[in-house]
Amino acid sequence: MKYKLEICVDSLESAITAQESGADRVELCDNLTEGGTTPGPGTIASARNNLTIAINVIIRPRGGDFLYTDPEYDIMRRDIEYCGELGIDGIVLGILKSNGEVDIERTARLIEFAQPMSATFHRAFDMCHDPIKGLEDVINSGADRLLTSGQKDKAADGLGLISELVRRAGNRIIIMPGSGINSLNISMIAMESGAREFHTTARKIIGSEMVFRQSGVSMGGVPGLSEFSRKVADSDMIRDIINTLNLI
Repeated sequence: MKYKLEICVDSLESAITAQESGADRVELCDNLTEGGTTPGPGTIASARNNLTIAINVIIRPRGGDFLYTDPEYDIMRRDIEYCGELGIDGIVLGILKSNGEVDIERTARLIEFAQPMSATFHRAFDMCHDPIKGLEDVINSGADRLLTSGQKDKAADGLGLISELVRRAGNRIIIMPGSGINSLNISMIAMESGAREFHTTARKIIGSEMVFRQSGVSMGGVPGLSEFSRKVADSDMIRDIINTLNLI
């Protein structure tokens, strides 16, 4: 049985690592500490020039909630247009209404505009108030795929809902579990959910090669990470997940 693995990356370096490690696809982002925002045009273009595997680009103009203003919506449309011009394979988006429902109309307009690129509705779904209705709304928006952790922080904890979504979705849409997936839990998640595609960052922390390191100054980085360390895709972790999937 063929499974697919998507690696969420926030740099060209990590995207290339994902490809070399055997991933089927990358979700290209920026600002993963905020859940991912749209990467810059240079990053998107460089990824397209350097990768042969599929590239899905997140279309999210900012961090925070998924209720967007008209100017933000226009930014999303323009970013989709740019991705289409570069030959990107798919977009990743998610729009909610203030009452916690999926915004079918606005989502559908962007998905239609994005064609022939594929469309994944991202974990904005995990913030909607009714996941069963939300599933039908995402399907009605025209999305090809739904990324979800089962409305929990980690997919392993939301496995009950994920399994139900897979069952209800049938062949109408791909349900792709994501968040906290690794080689230790991928078999359980795959077998219990019935899902065929999976999403993970599979990252490690690496140190900076800077010799001089200024002290007493912070650039406002991530808690637990200084300016002299960063997270990148881990080739060993990706290969371990793929090897585990191949044994199922």
